Amino acid sequence: MGRLTGGDPSLLRRINSAVVLHALRGAESPTLTDLTRITGLSRPTVEGVVDGLMEAGLVVESAPEEGEARRQGRPARRFRFRAEAGHLLGIEIGPHRVAALLSGLDGRIFGAGSREVPETASADERLERVRMTVADVLRRAGVARSSLRAVGVGSPGIVEADGTVRLGTALPEWTGLALGERLRRSFRCPVLVENDANAAAVAEHWKGAAADSDDIVFVMAGLSPGAGSLIGGRLHRGFGGAAGEIGALHLLGRDVTPEKLLSTTDEPLHPLDEQAVADVFALARQGDARAQAAVERFLQRLVHDVAALVLALDPELVVVGGWAAGIDGVLEPLRRELARYCLRPPRVVLSMLGEAVVATGALRLALDHVEEELFAVEGTVTARR
Repeated sequence: MGRLTGGDPSLLRRINSAVVLHALRGAESPTLTDLTRITGLSRPTVEGVVDGLMEAGLVVESAPEEGEARRQGRPARRFRFRAEAGHLLGIEIGPHRVAALLSGLDGRIFGAGSREVPETASADERLERVRMTVADVLRRAGVARSSLRAVGVGSPGIVEADGTVRLGTALPEWTGLALGERLRRSFRCPVLVENDANAAAVAEHWKGAAADSDDIVFVMAGLSPGAGSLIGGRLHRGFGGAAGEIGALHLLGRDVTPEKLLSTTDEPLHPLDEQAVADVFALARQGDARAQAAVERFLQRLVHDVAALVLALDPELVVVGGWAAGIDGVLEPLRRELARYCLRPPRVVLSMLGEAVVATGALRLALDHVEEELFAVEGTVTARR
């Protein structure tokens, strides 16, 4: 946060405010005495900060506890952080659906919605579905759009820092799309766009299978698989935002694409045809020999792609998400392959968040942005250097 000097009172006030606000968010209706003890600041300083936070609408005086109200004399004033003073959105934009999650400033989700979208939809059509979904979520929750403090977005593709999709082959008209700029027209607050696999990794670290791990890889399994990773508790995007593009590894001497590997005919599957993929997995479970061979070919390729990333990063944990049907079949082959190559194989588990994983990570992106502003936090999981 920089060096404190006697000539920098504004910085000192900001730090004191952040310290008190952080204590208020983590405590249950503390008194001024409680806050003085928790923060280590003087009582006059705490009192002045609390008054300022109340004027800003971030803190409110709460009712005295029942036992205190019965005692003689005036009970001690108690305060609470107003999570309802602002709201956050996490948005997923995918090939077949868009989804949104709504929370207060504490990150607690209390609104959600989704809409299906055709895989062939244009960029304009897809973004219109996003706007409709967000409008529905806000309306049902009774939240004004003007109260939004930040919006996080998870999208397929390689995403620039300003939210432009440098390369996005999964969605029509997505490469070169100024996604961040387009969405900012709908909101009067910061809009932060992230690759979907990166958002998923953040989500699992926040609320899922990787909550106790700081070195993780999240694998977004599919015909064009991708991966997001956290190294030392921070999201690793790479120099140009292209870290984890394991779907391109077949170009390194392997000309057969995953779409052909999983096909039971001479025709490759369409990369976005999830139903066709689910049908192949279902047939394999029913004993169909061609389907079983196709699934085995596909899983072997996916396992090798993930193993390459694991050997480079040495994570503690690999979380696998993506297709709801059949993806659990990759766990044991992946564990066996990693045990062959790795000095210390990572744990391999399924995602705990399912189809909500990308929107949840996008919400965390928005929450990190607000925490940097309100709590003077540096070095959050998703912060860009």
